[in-house]
Formats: sequence, C-alpha cells, structure tokens
Amino acid sequence: MQEVDQNNTIVGSAFKARIVEFARLRTGDEPILGGQLNVKAVWVDERSCIGCGYCINVASNTFMMLSHSGRCRALRQDGDSLMLIQEAIDTCPVDCIHWVDFSELRSLLSGQSGVVTHRGTHQWAS
Repeated sequence: MQEVDQNNTIVGSAFKARIVEFARLRTGDEPILGGQLNVKAVWVDERSCIGCGYCINVASNTFMMLSHSGRCRALRQDGDSLMLIQEAIDTCPVDCIHWVDFSELRSLLSGQSGVVTHRGTHQWAS
C-alpha cells in the first residue's frame, strides 16, 4: 500500500487520494454542524435562474435542478469545496447565484416556495 509523501503528494491509488482529500476538506466547522464557518451560504435566486445547468455541471454535490420549475437550487451547503462553488457562481450566465449570510438563508428560501408552473410558464405566487 502506498502513502502520501512529505510534500503531500499522493503516491498511492486514486481511492486513497480521495480519502486524503476528504480528510483535508472536512474540519468539523462546517455550517451544517453549526461551526464557526456558519457565516456565508450559497443561494440561487430562482426567479432569475434560466435553468442552464452550468452550476450543476461544476458543483453537482451542491446544486440540483428542480423538476417542477426547471430551475436550479442549492441542495447542500457542504456538498463541494468553497472554491468549486465559487467557480459555479462564476459560470452562471445570469448571475443568480449569491453568497448570503447563513442566517438569511431560511427566509430567502421560504420566499421562493411559491413558484407555480403551468405548461412551461413560470409564475410566482404573491
């Protein structure tokens, strides 16, 4: 079995590389655990989203497509690295993905729950 050398270079199998990478990414301070990183959250403004899916292609563990509206939503806050989530934000052609205060996330999401889809037309309930 191969190991990681002093320069943190993986000299073992790809499976072992994923374990080492996972260990480096998880600190226990993730927002989902109520840690100190509980400051910013990623949020998709579904009213502006055009459903291109670029964010999903970049950070598929964070974003998902809503089947009822054809728009994207942030599924998990700790699904991908912050760098990968930022790359997904940068690829959005309509700039509808934002970093928000984690304390605001619940109210932002509840404000989006009123989407009504009728034959491909998206109307927002007031």
